[in-house]
Amino acid sequence: MTRRQRTIAISVSATAAALALAIGLIVALTGSSAPAPPASPASPAGLVSPFTGEPVAELGPVLALKIDNIKQARPPTGLRSADIIYSLPVEGGLSRLMAVFSSRVPPVIGPVRSAREDDLELLRQFGRPAFGYSGATPHLLPFIHRARIVDLYAGIAGGYFRDPGRAAPHNLYARSATLLTEARGASKAGDIGFRFGPLPAGGRAVSSYSVSYPAASFTFRWSAPDKRWLVSMDGKPSTAVEGGQLGGSTVVIQYTEVKTSRFLEYGSRPPYAVSTGSGQAVVLRDGRAFDVHWSRPSADGGTTFTLGSGQRMTFAPGQVWVILASAPKSAPATHG
Repeated sequence: MTRRQRTIAISVSATAAALALAIGLIVALTGSSAPAPPASPASPAGLVSPFTGEPVAELGPVLALKIDNIKQARPPTGLRSADIIYSLPVEGGLSRLMAVFSSRVPPVIGPVRSAREDDLELLRQFGRPAFGYSGATPHLLPFIHRARIVDLYAGIAGGYFRDPGRAAPHNLYARSATLLTEARGASKAGDIGFRFGPLPAGGRAVSSYSVSYPAASFTFRWSAPDKRWLVSMDGKPSTAVEGGQLGGSTVVIQYTEVKTSRFLEYGSRPPYAVSTGSGQAVVLRDGRAFDVHWSRPSADGGTTFTLGSGQRMTFAPGQVWVILASAPKSAPATHG
């Protein structure tokens, strides 16, 4: 090799070394040499969520949180991503929500509030779900701790924080990544009785449907462009912090017995919405209302919804809302 060739080789090597050093510094400072595109795994053929009927890449763990639902707590955060939203009556004639996540879990969820006795019966159908809540009356709390759940009580689990921009107690939020880290061993999404498929024959065309508790009301209005039932609560459209109006592709008004809990709340016994047994319900989907029969013989199993013909009622793919409400006198619920 000539002196000129050796000089060029040394120069190239030095340039390469300098470039490598520069790249190394970038990696050290940023943690990566180049931004990676977000992963978007394809859903395996035929794998759908048993909670929404939509394609999923895998069946994720079940994470349920009790959500505040009085006027001072609105708008909520993260509920647009829930698979299922249950409404249950609480003291004062008000409502409280239970949001169930598995297919999609948003980064922040809330505001989180305390549990009630009827939550435990509702949760058993999910196997051993992770359950996040702010607390409970002292006599009920030991029963929750012994329940078949992954206990994510805010007093013992991480991931909870207060939003100083909101008034307490309506300002407790949960970081889902932390909750899921602490939810090891939680059951994955499984069959709870929902069936999804084409619109059944029958039903009646409706543009809206309302149901109420003594001091709370829900109105679901069909939006053909959105293909969802948009919900208004207490006479006002229910918006979400993440944008848009709350609502589901399918809404179930499940009429049941509402008795009283064994545990006092603020000096009185709150309502206990029974979710086992059988009774009548109205299912809203695709701008139509269907009168159905519901049955849940055991708390360890899911709920089936059946048309008068005996055919299983099929839901529209997407988020499902279930409103547990007192049975009309003309349509009593039965319980075993």
